[in-house]
Amino acid sequence: MEKKATVLDEAAIRRALTRVSHEIIEKNKGVKDLVLVGIKTRGVPIADRLKEKIESIEGQSIEGGELDITLYRDDLENKSHENDPDVKEAHISTDITHKKVILVDDVLYTGRTVRAAMDALMDLGRPSQIQLAVLVDRGHRELPITANYVGKNIPTSQNEVVTVELSETDARDEVIIYEK
Repeated sequence: MEKKATVLDEAAIRRALTRVSHEIIEKNKGVKDLVLVGIKTRGVPIADRLKEKIESIEGQSIEGGELDITLYRDDLENKSHENDPDVKEAHISTDITHKKVILVDDVLYTGRTVRAAMDALMDLGRPSQIQLAVLVDRGHRELPITANYVGKNIPTSQNEVVTVELSETDARDEVIIYEK
């Protein structure tokens, strides 16, 4: 793959997450009954950053967690038994029943990851509401799923790959578009 462009650097990611944090607080009229849940892998550090910013703005703590959607993916039957998925548990610090859960992921593309995450959440409880926050929305939905909060809309072609790199997992913060 050939690098086409860096669309967000460290400062741009920080600004986008600060804006999304304010939007979450405003839309939910505060943080009462709010739970931020990151979708593994890069949704987790993004959720942690949003949680930290929201707590600093509001002056009160909110619940958080992480979700592994491996067994809920609709493409599992395409994988061989030699490469069985490494399944991790959901780690959510509270019961999500009757809470407003904000799922957090790095890139929204087809919508299939979000569908799998909603299925996983519903197995854990019955939230009063599920919202979606993503760092990047690149379009090309296959399912009728839309993010409530978007750090950056990046129109892409099917021949492009959007890669999010975060210091927690990749040693630096940036969003890059590659050409296939």
